[in-house]
Formats: sequence, C-alpha cells, structure tokens
Amino acid sequence: MSKEEGFATKAIHAGQDPLQWTHCSVVPPIVMSTTFRQDGPGQHRGYEYTRSGNPTRDVLETCLATLENGKHGFAFSSGLGATSVLCSLLKTGDHILSGNDIYGGTNRYFQRCLITHGVEVTFVDGTDIHKITTAIKANTKMLWLETPTNPLLKVIDLKAVCEIMKTKYPEIIVVVDNTFLTCCFQKPLEFGADIVLYSLTKYMNGHADVCMGAAITRRDDIAERLRFLQNALGIVPSPFDCSLVNRSLKTLELRMQQHMKNGLAVAKYLDSHPFVEKVIHPYFPSHPQQEISLKQTTGHSGMVSFYLKGDSRKFLRSLKIFTLAESLGGFESLAELPSVMTHASVPEEMRAELGITDQLIRLSVGLETERDLLADLDQALKACQIH
Repeated sequence: MSKEEGFATKAIHAGQDPLQWTHCSVVPPIVMSTTFRQDGPGQHRGYEYTRSGNPTRDVLETCLATLENGKHGFAFSSGLGATSVLCSLLKTGDHILSGNDIYGGTNRYFQRCLITHGVEVTFVDGTDIHKITTAIKANTKMLWLETPTNPLLKVIDLKAVCEIMKTKYPEIIVVVDNTFLTCCFQKPLEFGADIVLYSLTKYMNGHADVCMGAAITRRDDIAERLRFLQNALGIVPSPFDCSLVNRSLKTLELRMQQHMKNGLAVAKYLDSHPFVEKVIHPYFPSHPQQEISLKQTTGHSGMVSFYLKGDSRKFLRSLKIFTLAESLGGFESLAELPSVMTHASVPEEMRAELGITDQLIRLSVGLETERDLLADLDQALKACQIH
C-alpha cells in the first residue's frame, strides 16, 4: 500500500489544540484531579469524576481515533483490560470465533476466564477464510483476529474476511488486534473491521514505561456501549500514563520507520545464517502471505521470528544487546522463547499444532545501531553451537 500522507501532522496536532485551555498550553496539561467542582447538583462542565472522564485522557483518545481514521477512541489500563471490556459486549450463551495464533494472554483470558461466564470460544486458522466461515455458529457474535499474528507472524486478508462478514454476517462484530503494526503501517477500519484493539504498552508508547490498552471504532452504537463499560467497569488508565502515551505518539512514525529498517536487516542476516533453520518475516518472498501483507500494509515493525539450530536457552543467555525479556515494541531490542514465556499459558497440544516449539525465537528489534545488533546475534548464534 502507498504511505498515508500527513500521519505525523495528525499525531502532533490532533486533540492538542492549545485553545482548549484558558492558559493555551502547547503541551496538554496532566490533570490529576479525581473529582471536579460542579456548578450545581448534577451540573458540571464536562467532567465530574475521573473514571467517567478526564481531560488528559480525552486528549489521548482524540489523537488515537484521528490516527486510526476512526471516530471514537477509548483508553484502558492495559491491553488485556481493553480485551476484557470488548468481551463485555458479549453475554452468556454467545460465541466468539478467534484466530488460533494470538497473544498468549488473550488465549488464556478466552480459555480460562471468558468461558467461565458462559461464552463459547472456538479457535481457527485465520488465514483460511473457509475455516472461518464454516466455524461460524448461530450464536457467534464476535470475530477476533490478530494480523500479523503472535508469534508466527501469519497475515490475515482483512479485506476478504471483512467483506464476507459484512455481506453474510453483519451482526458479528469484527475485532482486529493491530498491536504489531500500529495505525502507522496498517488501518483495519479501512478494510471493514468494527473495532481496532491495541496494547498501547508496545509500539504506540514505545518506551517500555507504560502499561495501557485502547479500542477505536467508527460505529456510534458500539462507542456508546464502550463508553458505558469503560466507566462501569473502571478499567481506566491514569492521567499521567495518558500523557506519556500522548507524548510518544508524536514520534511514532519515525520510530516505526527505524524499527522496520532494523527488523529487515536482522531478518535478512538471520536468513543467510547457517545456524538458523527458518526466518519468518511478512515481507519475505518465502512468507506464504507476502502478497497480502504488501497489499494491506505500508510497512512492517521490528517483529521477527525464527527457528534456531542449536540450544535456544544458551542462545538467549548469550545475547548482550538483545535483552531476554517479555513484551515488545520498545526502543530496546528484546528476545524471548514464546513456548515458555509469552505463550506458556497456551495449552501444550495447541502450541505443538501451531509450531510454537522450544526452537522458535521471537525478536522485537529495537532502535539500536544496526551493526551492533547483527554482531550480537552473530556471537550468540556461535555460542549456542558450542558443546
């Protein structure tokens, strides 16, 4: 896809108008007050209690909605908090259809929390549209997708899936977790998704110092329900954290461009290395959905997965610049073993079916100097071969 014009301008100015404050602050203030004076009983000036609404959070939510080319933005205290709120749109007896390769925390929530409330969950390969349509039931109310998926970086054809859903199953809410690419590189709403979900903790904030989630929609009916649930469930972020994410969005485009550059360099290096079995990157010709990825995205982040020849634990312990840690999307490069870290909660048989083995390494390539990243990988790959 061609790159969107004016993204950085929107990131810097949407929701930030100094004239909305009497003091005309260029940087929006952090409003920490939990309550607001009322002119009379039930007569307030837009804010009454910070869980119900907060000026700093409003600034962030406006900016998020604008960047997504959406209409309504909602911030939550974590990505899983956002997931919990979205699933609260469902009721006992409903059915959610989910991609089978998703974030381990989402899988755990679906299988160990959501089903206890009487909501059915079915996992299917989201890259196979036929498998999606044949798994739909009379009580299916939500389709949950990640693309690229976590950790295998499969790419789902959003246009094809959304067209079928809107034509044949318009009552089903389509949710797309866009955490791996952000609105900088992919806009699911443009393809027909009803809701875009984020762990803002990752690339959107990008500094590994805030835990937050978000949901963006164009639909007024869904927005009305989400606004009620945001207040009723109370899964809201602090004003201070909102200000940090709002700040981070100003450099999102620049950061994503560098993540992509470094990620591609790392992927190409690994692909030519004798101690690497297979590299997974959506822009590689070897990727089965490369054509779809090139059609529906304007770039790829720093996410790279690969299968290692050698001792994976020794490899991870040998890294010096890449940090052995969970999470992703920060300025720092991270490496992890999904089978025992981010996806340990996924049932063993499901991990085996997907190919999440002890040889699968997931990298979140950061913003360090390219040659330093490659040198670190080289020495760790050599170290894991020593017996």
